[in-house]
Amino acid sequence: MPAPAPRPLATWLRRQLHPVLHRLWRVLRAVLLTVLAVWAAMLVAYRWVDPPATPLMLIRLIDEGRIDYRPRGLDEIARSLPQSAIAAEDNNFCNHSAVDWPAVRVAIDDWRGGKALRGASTISMQTARNLFLWPGGGFLRKALEVPLAYAIELAWPKWRIIELYVNVAEWGPGLYGAEAAAQTHFDKPAAALTSREAALLAAVLPNPRRWSAGEPTRYIQGRANTIARRVGQLGPATACTAPPA
Repeated sequence: MPAPAPRPLATWLRRQLHPVLHRLWRVLRAVLLTVLAVWAAMLVAYRWVDPPATPLMLIRLIDEGRIDYRPRGLDEIARSLPQSAIAAEDNNFCNHSAVDWPAVRVAIDDWRGGKALRGASTISMQTARNLFLWPGGGFLRKALEVPLAYAIELAWPKWRIIELYVNVAEWGPGLYGAEAAAQTHFDKPAAALTSREAALLAAVLPNPRRWSAGEPTRYIQGRANTIARRVGQLGPATACTAPPA
């Protein structure tokens, strides 16, 4: 039996929609290729050059009206700060290759057991998010965060990743990076931070707009104590924070 002839309306719609969808695909493809090209250029440049700003800084600028951002080399930042950041945020930073899959599995198992779902973002993933993506949650951002984290792990040494992390991290309203945080909260350069001050800064990283390293609550003081102990326990596991000779 021969196939039925297409209905005139269906034929007309197909003819009308085909060029529209084709143009839409060409636009989307051009946007995607442009974004990938920009990310690739940033990936190469940020290996050597500090970013002029991050998406988060520009978004916050609308609300806060200022950006206090003073990037410093890792040799100009007290080593206790990147060590404390690792102790607080990503104990396996020096050993994993972008994603700490065992930590991800533990987080999923805890969630299945009835506990609150907690993040398992590594410092590499957070650095990728801070430099290339937007704040907030969502599946799309997380799906982009993982391949970008692998890309920076391939393109940059560990010391550069932690250097950029502590230089662009948010440490209060309008405050970004170790130098701005040290000067604002402790009235000293980042190079002069004590181990206690570094632990306090790391303690507020989950929510620096709620907590202040310069005026720590009892909870933040206790969290800083835990971080300081963990730094001592990690020992050689933070060796990748050493600046290049």
